[in-house]
Amino acid sequence: MKRDFYEILGVNRSASPQEIKKAYRRLALKWHPDRNKSSEAEEKFKEINEAYEALSDPKKRQAYDQFGHAAFDAGGPFGSGGRTYSYKQGPFTYTYAGGERSPFGGFDFSFGGFSDPFEIFEQFFGGRSPFRRQQIPTYRLVISLTDAYHGTEKEITIKGAKRKIKIPAGVHDGQQIKFRDFYLLVNIAEDKHFQRDGDDLYTSLSIPVATVVLGGQVEVSTLEGKIKFKIRPGTQPNTLIRLRGKGMPRLGRLRQRGDLYVRLLVTIPTKLSSAEEKIWRQLNKRGLTNN
Repeated sequence: MKRDFYEILGVNRSASPQEIKKAYRRLALKWHPDRNKSSEAEEKFKEINEAYEALSDPKKRQAYDQFGHAAFDAGGPFGSGGRTYSYKQGPFTYTYAGGERSPFGGFDFSFGGFSDPFEIFEQFFGGRSPFRRQQIPTYRLVISLTDAYHGTEKEITIKGAKRKIKIPAGVHDGQQIKFRDFYLLVNIAEDKHFQRDGDDLYTSLSIPVATVVLGGQVEVSTLEGKIKFKIRPGTQPNTLIRLRGKGMPRLGRLRQRGDLYVRLLVTIPTKLSSAEEKIWRQLNKRGLTNN
């Protein structure tokens, strides 16, 4: 029995196309046999590709939701008629079901929305597909999360000549940007204060125990500076506060931004004065510290 395609990608049946693509990219990076040397990597990678191939195409997804795996069996609406096509990448051979004949000879392949059948390898691994006739060099550049947030201009050396290039705001780690005569693979360095998930950012904020008990105003750093927000009385430790629109700009839609999630960490005093200790003992005696 084949596993459910939604289960393979780890998304629910109402997932948006963006959620499906995001899940696919994460899993493909994890299980690609060129990176993952476990014995199950090749089979997992093929399974993930098959699931994405079906769920990324609206018509195929509709057929799968209606007929299940039978939609892709021979005789089904998207059956391959038993024809498969293979290519070799390093020590691994990958096989995919074929489609209609191409006007350029052979058969067309469907890779779930990629305009180029082999674009996935260029996006994920920064190299040119072995199927390309023209070899365009790829260069790697590491930038900070702050640069990715604001966009930046960098000077790099290409074939001995200095070139100024612009990196757009909202660029993602591992994204490949095409210039006239080369590709640039962008990697984003880890940040000490923020973790990124898509267009959302996560950070932690330590606050005094009195603030979570009584409530109050606190200040948190963002990639644009510090902002203040209110804490309600009785807020529990490890509460995750969502600050809308304070995350990363969406690439190509700079007026839209992700969110910033702030996890509240309670600072417990390690030393108390005599007066402070007396107050805590009185609260404890009354049972107030346990409410």
